[in-house]
Amino acid sequence: MEAPCLALLLFFATLLLLPQSSHGATRYYTFNVTMQNVTRLCTTRAIPTVNGMFPGPKIVTRDGDRVVVKVVNNVKENVTIHWHGVRQLRTGWSDGPAYVTQCPIQTGKSFVYNFTITGQRGTLFWHAHVSWMRATLYGPIVILPKRGVPYPFPVKPYKEVPIIFGEWFNADPEAIIAQALQTGAGPNISDAFTINGLPGPLYNCSSKDTFKLKVHPGKWYLLRLINAALNDELFFSIANHTLTVVDVDAAYVKPFHTDILLITPGQTTNVLLRAEPDAGCPAATHLMLARPYGTGQPGTFDNTTVAAVLEYAAAPGHIKSLPLFRPSLPALNDTAFAANFSARLRSLATPEYPASVPRAVDRSFFFAVGLGTNPCPKNQTCQGPNGSMFTASMNNVSFDMPTTALLQAHYANIAGVYTADFPAAPLEPFNYTGTPPNNTNVSNGTKVVALQYNTSVEVVLQDTSILGAESHPLHLHGFDFFVVAQGFGNYDSSKDPAKFNLVDPVQRNTVGVPAGGWVAIRFFADNPGVWFMHCHLEVHTSWGLKMAWVVNDGPLPEQKLMPPPADLPMC
Repeated sequence: MEAPCLALLLFFATLLLLPQSSHGATRYYTFNVTMQNVTRLCTTRAIPTVNGMFPGPKIVTRDGDRVVVKVVNNVKENVTIHWHGVRQLRTGWSDGPAYVTQCPIQTGKSFVYNFTITGQRGTLFWHAHVSWMRATLYGPIVILPKRGVPYPFPVKPYKEVPIIFGEWFNADPEAIIAQALQTGAGPNISDAFTINGLPGPLYNCSSKDTFKLKVHPGKWYLLRLINAALNDELFFSIANHTLTVVDVDAAYVKPFHTDILLITPGQTTNVLLRAEPDAGCPAATHLMLARPYGTGQPGTFDNTTVAAVLEYAAAPGHIKSLPLFRPSLPALNDTAFAANFSARLRSLATPEYPASVPRAVDRSFFFAVGLGTNPCPKNQTCQGPNGSMFTASMNNVSFDMPTTALLQAHYANIAGVYTADFPAAPLEPFNYTGTPPNNTNVSNGTKVVALQYNTSVEVVLQDTSILGAESHPLHLHGFDFFVVAQGFGNYDSSKDPAKFNLVDPVQRNTVGVPAGGWVAIRFFADNPGVWFMHCHLEVHTSWGLKMAWVVNDGPLPEQKLMPPPADLPMC
């Protein structure tokens, strides 16, 4: 049999092995990654896009559906796509992070991502997962309930609208991070934030590049908010309107009202909005604003504001666009608001949507996360703190990316790619949120934690103030976890567990580690494979704030990782 025919047979055999749903449909997409000239801020730049779109196309699916996406790489850089927040049960080959679950898709090559949505409803998103390519390669994933299953909130939205936050760079983001890694300095910031790819009227040369949401009085709208920005957590508000939070990271929450919300890179939030125009001026225009929440980030920091417009259909006899209402947003470093907002999030915890949080813990971990330094190489001038190079670490280990994908090494028992000795706690404890240690240098390695199937895991993520306390949005691939507690200062293992919420903690895939504080998460390691865990501030990932979990197969057939697909890219 000729090789192409054999490869095709292997591919379809793999399809048959994948988990099937008795109710779900199969949704097919083709993503052609191409360069496209896009103009923002009066600057035209060729950027990587999917199907020529910026942001990229929307994937619409239902709980229980299979999604099959053929990604074709037509650009000179290597590409992968990550389906952010999708559980990828037994289908880790389709998760997407470069050199973790796959080698990248090379120029002129393609790869078919194939996975099933299981027990998730709400909003997720897809993005490139190699270097800084997700600056322009991203788009929404809309997950509807199974057919005939209603939303668990009383109103039926008149319309559903994705609102995706991003960043625009006049320069090539790849060049920006390459220069930063060479000099050891913090990278240049973006030139604008965007809403659905548009900077809005508060930036120069952008009044026409403004997203407008046209609404009808009295109607309910479901806004699917996604933070795809590279390096910034964002506050968001709509002038004179209250938002009702109903879902985060594709998991329902107890609804609550807020005028302002916080969303970190990697997080999604579904909110209900009732279109209620101002009684005195029903044709008024309301600004939708987002700007950063930042705490201790070194170097230049962006404090600009992106604006979109909520526009009512003009009432008879009224002239449009007379009054313009603008919301107020918290201060740049309003950590108290961030903590209070996060504390309001609770799972539904109903019989239909239970909060299956581990009550007992098999393995406990304490991860100190934050920035540090590496010495400047000989015969080189570095621009980091005191002539050093910025780096980042978890438990003082700055992760070195391998050249063979970790999942391939795990599946094929390839030695020498990683070591299973990632420390369960810092080897040298210190006052994490107090006076920093004299030595801020970190170690380097490709270290993972190995877990037996279905181990119940608790991880306390502790911020450090070595180079300034700051919030870190930590994202775990392959799992949702429960956020059982958070607090400020140093975690106290003798007192803080008494405050853990094991009844209705929020279920997430990305959580902000509080600036100068800690957060505790729990999950069951019920998904075999290799799963990346990293800060979703892209600069911190580039500096090494990442690690991986290896979950071994369970004893039963449905507890084992699928074989690799025939078209899996090679390094």
